[in-house]
Amino acid sequence: MTASEDKFTRQILSDVHVWSPSLFSLRCSRDPGFRFRAGQFARLGVQKADGSVVWRAYSMVSAPHDEFLEFFSIVVPGGEFTSELSRLKAGDSLLVDKQAFGFLTLDRFVDGRDLWLLASGTGLAPFLSILQDFEVWQRFERIVLVYSARTAGELAYQPLIHGLEKLEHLVEYAGKLTYLPLVTREQAPNCLHGRITRLLTSGELERAAGLSLKPERSRLMLCGNPQMIDDTRTLLKQRDLQLSLTRRPGQVAVENYW
Repeated sequence: MTASEDKFTRQILSDVHVWSPSLFSLRCSRDPGFRFRAGQFARLGVQKADGSVVWRAYSMVSAPHDEFLEFFSIVVPGGEFTSELSRLKAGDSLLVDKQAFGFLTLDRFVDGRDLWLLASGTGLAPFLSILQDFEVWQRFERIVLVYSARTAGELAYQPLIHGLEKLEHLVEYAGKLTYLPLVTREQAPNCLHGRITRLLTSGELERAAGLSLKPERSRLMLCGNPQMIDDTRTLLKQRDLQLSLTRRPGQVAVENYW
């Protein structure tokens, strides 16, 4: 084993699920020694035809207790990594860094009663990991998952989201979760229409959740498009909802995607 090889393991893909022409998920085996907290990410490597390896960071969709790893990806036209990744099929290998990274985890918050998870696109991934774990259901009285996509056809993982409170280990917490899908480029049944920032500004997001954003009780996690995160953080700061830092616990935690 070379010096570089001792930093990753080679895992085997068991499933590739296509959600839309631009969205897909990969499920692979998990090294017994790989540990992570819900909300963290791993560096994935794909070997190109010339033998070189391209690496990118992907949040785990799977829960920390699962025996497999799952990742959610967008196809970037001409993208060096996703074009290689999207060609993979069951039986192919995927390189996974031995160490998990990231701070979009529940220990960013020292208190709080309501947890808001605001995702755009593949930024949904870490929230699915968090929602399949025990801790979030035990800690918070209410959980609001906001998932923004361009079209209804790009709202992935709907069966999993709608079935969360029916999972055997979570059934006792049924009633805590409010799911609010958002579609930005079309009107769709049972979906809010518009960007997260517009719905926050108008108050429509809080009305739909039946819950108000308040610094003393609300905690928010943002993941997805960097512009969405920047604009949303600005709106939240105006309402005294501040970024949570090691030296200064706050109400907001973020993870930028691409």
